[in-house]
Amino acid sequence: MRRRRLGANSDDASEVNLTPMLDVVFIMLIFFIVTTSFIKESGVEIERPESSAASPRPDAQVMVAITPEGAVWVDGEAVDAHRVGERVAALVSGDGGVVIQADRESTTGLLIEVMDRIREAGVEQVAVAASRGTS
Repeated sequence: MRRRRLGANSDDASEVNLTPMLDVVFIMLIFFIVTTSFIKESGVEIERPESSAASPRPDAQVMVAITPEGAVWVDGEAVDAHRVGERVAALVSGDGGVVIQADRESTTGLLIEVMDRIREAGVEQVAVAASRGTS
């Protein structure tokens, strides 16, 4: 009879309470969501040119895409090349940077024009995206 009481107590003690673990997981999830920096994608698929000297730019806030047809995309919307500077300046805050993803089939003249418009709007950190080539 004494054994039954000990056995009943050990069954109750062997249950695992998952509530504290779930609380910790949800708190961590909220922490990571709040501290993540969001990058606004350009909204278009681009075939980047390759470069052996390409390096990552973690400070980029806005992506601008230039398609082979000459269309300029910012934040998922097509933008006139003459107004791209105003649009990008409204999206960039503080010391954030801009990365221009020019398709390898796009013209260099349009790329330079877009870079000039962005710099004229007051954005100093402008970079051109490239894929890291194997050498």
